[in-house]
Parts: sequence; structure tokens; C-alpha cells
Amino acid sequence: MTVDELGRKIEEFLAAHDPATTERLDFLRARYDAGLAWVYFPPGHGGLGLSHARQVEVDRAFEEAGAPDNNPNGNGIGLGMAAPTILAYGTDEQKRRFLRPLWTGEEIWCQLFSEPGAGSDLANVSTRAVRDGEGWVVDGQKVWTSGAHLAQFAILLARTDTGLPKHRGMTYFLCDMTDPGVEVRPLRQITGEAEFNEVFLTEVRIPDAQRLGGEGDGWRVANATLNTERVAIGGRASDRESGIVGVVTETWRAHPDQRTPELHDRLLRLWVDAEVGRLTGMRLRQKLAQGRPGPEGAAMKLTFARVAQQLSGLELEILGEEGLRYSDWTMVRPDRVDFNARDAGYRYLRAKGNSIEGGTSEILRNIVSERILGLPPEPRTDKARPWKEVAR
Repeated sequence: MTVDELGRKIEEFLAAHDPATTERLDFLRARYDAGLAWVYFPPGHGGLGLSHARQVEVDRAFEEAGAPDNNPNGNGIGLGMAAPTILAYGTDEQKRRFLRPLWTGEEIWCQLFSEPGAGSDLANVSTRAVRDGEGWVVDGQKVWTSGAHLAQFAILLARTDTGLPKHRGMTYFLCDMTDPGVEVRPLRQITGEAEFNEVFLTEVRIPDAQRLGGEGDGWRVANATLNTERVAIGGRASDRESGIVGVVTETWRAHPDQRTPELHDRLLRLWVDAEVGRLTGMRLRQKLAQGRPGPEGAAMKLTFARVAQQLSGLELEILGEEGLRYSDWTMVRPDRVDFNARDAGYRYLRAKGNSIEGGTSEILRNIVSERILGLPPEPRTDKARPWKEVAR
């Protein structure tokens, strides 16, 4: 489809669905059905089978027309992680059931992967899923679950065979967060908020129709999710000097009295790092349009975390005494994380989580060294042993 053909399709859609008079949800559903949601997804699933690069022009055209968006910041896990994984591994029925309400924002998603004893070593998950007739009974605990208090569904990794080595005995499920036995408890963070949660699963029944991928194939499916997660965190599309680097440079310009040669040098170095990261993210997204994401997303996320933490610390130094203020310590359960709309103290504290969420920086360095640079892996004495025989 040429640029002109795609443009005409958008114009015809907008003529038939005036954003000013069409109810928001009706507009979003119609956009999905027209293939103008994810244009790089297949026809019938919100797309037109086009290149990933075409998404930018589609989104820009709808934005200029004043059309409502699908609140992407409020469903980041669903859009950035669950949807690509369902597309890659889901059955036709699962795609029809989940992708449309996911894109329109009718159903918010969260991620039930990490556990108290399986964070960095995700393959060590102990949440059990036991087969029971046409379904599964799940028991266990998950932690660091962003947005669980808002989610209707979750992507869930659970152990289904304790007699296999840890990487081979897991299965991937789509869990209804409103089912009996699902309990969500807030985890208050250093920022004062509770965007994270711990989730307890007690005899939660999941139909086998909500198993994603084959039984015992959970590690392979989960890795696809993790790769897309790291790209979503570290390689988002952005304009030059946007995000936290833009906030800090504006702070620098607004406080000439605080400038020193040393601060200037650090700001320029971090500005260059941020710009290199942005351009690398563009190249990575173009590469991803031709296939599934690989380990390169780990490098992007690793860089993002380092730059965000160093920039937020630099901002406090530029602000001096003003940077010691903190606007609000009220315990709230937010529906999104917004670095730019908050104060410098919040950015500094929240950035500490960037090197933990989406894979710790230490684990990501291992991924980069082993899967990108080809260096020898660390010794893993438990890799081939049955999970139930490994001491914990």
C-alpha cells in the first residue's frame, strides 16, 4: 500500500467516523476493525500487514484530526508486551478474543512473572499450575506487578512440571484478574506511591483455552515477552530532546546561576548518550519490523536506566536547595508513571527503579555479554537438574 493509498484510507475512515461526533469507544473499535490500529499487524487483527515504520504516519494523521487515542500510557504492558506475544503465539480464537479490547483499552493488562524467589532468576518461578480436567488450578505469589490494581487480565508464568529442569517445566497463561482467588496488595515505594503490587493466587482456575503456547513451552514464550518489554522501556519512539533529557536541559537553561564547567560537561555527555540511545532505538524498531525482537533490547534498556538515573541526579545538583523539596508523599495507587509531569525529587527517586524493572541491569549485562558479544556464559550448576531437586 502506497503512502497515497494509506492516506486515502485514513481520510475515508475519518469522513465516516467524525472524531467530533463519534463516541470515543465506538471510534476506537471502528479504527481497529478498519486495520488502522496496529497497521503492521495482520488484517483482521487491527492491522493491514504493513511495515512497522508506517505506524508513525497513521498515528500522526489521527492526532492531527483530533481523534481520541487508546490511552497508551495507561496500558503499556498490554500494548507493549501482551499484544505482541499473543500475536506470535496465540491461537486464532485467542487473537480474536483479546487483541481488540486490549487495543481499545477496554481491558487493561499486567504481568505476573516475578516472584519473591524468582526475580533476576525468572526461570526459578515456583507458582504452580496443576492440570484439572479442561483447565488448571494455580497457586502462588507474584511481586512487583505494575498496574495489577487496575488490570482485568494478566500474562502469567507458572510451573507445570517440577520433574523437569527449571527452564523446561513452565507454561504461559492468560489469567483473568477478576477471578476468585486473585488478591492484589499494594507495595508502597520510595516515591510514596504504590504503582507496584504483590499478587496472591489461591486455587485460581484458568481454562486450558487461556494457555498461550504449548504446555511446558513457557520459557520460550516468556522470552519473547521480555524482549518486547525491554524494547518498550528502552527503545520507545521519541523526538530529539524529549523525555527526561529535555526536562533537565530546560532546567539548565532556566538556572544560569547554577552553571559550572563540570556540570556543563556532564550534561553534554548525557545529552549525547540520550541522543545515541534515541537513534539506536529507531534503528532497532526498524529491525524489529522485519521479525521478532532479539537480545538487542537488553542493551537499549540498560542504557536507558543508566542515563535516566544520571540525568535525574544531575537535575538535583543544578537545582541546588530547590531540588531538595518533594511535592507530595501521599500514598496513592496511580494509573500511570509520568516522569515529565512531576518534580525533580520524584524523578530522582523513581529513576532508581529503572535498573530493576524489566530485568535488572546486572542480568541485562549478562544477556549482552553472552547473547550479543558471544562471551562464555556463567557456570550454572542447576540448569540440567530437575527443578524439584534444586536447593532453595
